[in-house]
Amino acid sequence: MNGFSSDAQTMSLVAFITVTTVTLLLCVMTAPDHDDLGEFYTGYRSLSPMQSGLAVSGDYISAATVLGTIGVVSLVGYDGVVLALSTVLSLVLMMFLLAEPLRNAGRFTMGDVLARRTSDPAVRITACVVTLTALLPLVIFQLSGAGDLLAVVLGFDSDGFKTGFIVCLGGLMIVYAAIGGMKGTAFIQIVKTVVLLAASVTICLLILDRYDFDLSALLDAAKEGSGAGDAYLSSGLQFGGDGLDMISAELTIVLGAAVLPHITMRMFGSRSASGVRRSMSWAVSTVVVMCLLISVIGFGAAALVGHTELVAADPQGETAFLMVSQAVMGPDPSVGETLLFTLVTTAIFLTLLASVAGITLACANTLAHDLIAQGLRRTTLPDSTEMTIARAAALGVGLTAIVVAVYVRDFNGQLMVTLSFCVGASAVGPALVYSLFWRRYTRTGLLSTLIAGTVSVLVLMTGTTLVSGSPQSVFPDSDFAWFPFTTTGLVSVPVGFLAGWLGTILSQQDASAQLRRYEAVEPTILAGAPAPDGH
Repeated sequence: MNGFSSDAQTMSLVAFITVTTVTLLLCVMTAPDHDDLGEFYTGYRSLSPMQSGLAVSGDYISAATVLGTIGVVSLVGYDGVVLALSTVLSLVLMMFLLAEPLRNAGRFTMGDVLARRTSDPAVRITACVVTLTALLPLVIFQLSGAGDLLAVVLGFDSDGFKTGFIVCLGGLMIVYAAIGGMKGTAFIQIVKTVVLLAASVTICLLILDRYDFDLSALLDAAKEGSGAGDAYLSSGLQFGGDGLDMISAELTIVLGAAVLPHITMRMFGSRSASGVRRSMSWAVSTVVVMCLLISVIGFGAAALVGHTELVAADPQGETAFLMVSQAVMGPDPSVGETLLFTLVTTAIFLTLLASVAGITLACANTLAHDLIAQGLRRTTLPDSTEMTIARAAALGVGLTAIVVAVYVRDFNGQLMVTLSFCVGASAVGPALVYSLFWRRYTRTGLLSTLIAGTVSVLVLMTGTTLVSGSPQSVFPDSDFAWFPFTTTGLVSVPVGFLAGWLGTILSQQDASAQLRRYEAVEPTILAGAPAPDGH
């Protein structure tokens, strides 16, 4: 990859400093004025449907989605587009199936939704563990890649600078989560979404302009630049023609992407049932547009940069967005083109920053609310105490993520992203579906779903080629892979659903009290009716 001009690097550094200052100020201005849990966890549901929708799409379009999917499209073509469409389908399913019941059933966290079945502390504690298992790998992945990415943009090559970037970004995410709460991180997500859309639209227009806005000409050039020929625009290139592996991957994304707890927590911030529907309409529309832009940018990277240079810069293609931005501007960019490149780097920086802040907040909320305030305690904590715990939890989660991200910086992070989506699809998704819609679902069934779904993912993941047996695996010099697929969804998703069904069937003799508890709130969950007293 050719180095960026000194003017572009200087302007990018100034932009990063400016963005950091402005977002910190925004976070402080929107922070809760006093120790009020409702304001910290939900922002008192003060966001309009459009604002809420942009915040949801901002959380959903993470750095892994933007950079990773552009890289996949640029390297494998058709399969990358299917990946992008699968992320859209996942959010569409959330909008039509889960969004309104989640808003009606939840209060602050996923544990609140699941606790509608039973007040057993074990459910809260298990929900917290599953949430952390699903989200911590995602924040670690995005932090670990941030050092290399920002070092490339700013022209710093030393390991010390890369580690420093990780620490600085991690420190900012802690501040945003601990101070801003739900409302503060929402506004950061909104700013990130707007800037990212502006940068992506501009780069897409420049790419299409190179080919006179002829999409077929762009695809032909991408096919030629990919080095794969006709296979680039056909199914199977990403998985070596293994159809079942591709089905497993798409199943995992469709069922797992939109149910991750940092996405579902945004449902609790909508003002009403109609508000959450309008919010999700904004979110889905934004994600559809973004995924179309991602596809064009990916094809543009293959056409203008080429497979060889993309892989040389990053085997996963995660620098493709930067490289194609540089390619459309030429070797001697004008002031305007330099400003455009600065907009792109700012969008990427904001995407990294906002993504990790939202995930950190979700982790802190479940630790404070599900684990400590509701799971381990037998008495109600004062709101001020729980908020202090939530802020301390944000610090703890952030420091843990920073340390691990620095340690795994040189490893392939694809394992961590896949792990998050697999846990979402195999444990979180089945638990939410059963809890919201199956009247006979019991405490035993719920715990069985969460535990069996998560454990099956962790066990099966050790046998994938993401861990060993390939040059890009965590242990490239070893080969103890025994599982035939890259993702676990084809096996672990049925395990999660089957465990919940079996646990419920075997515990029906103790289900009457839990059934009465659910029947009391069923109209509230499914139709938004006022909750009975005591519920």
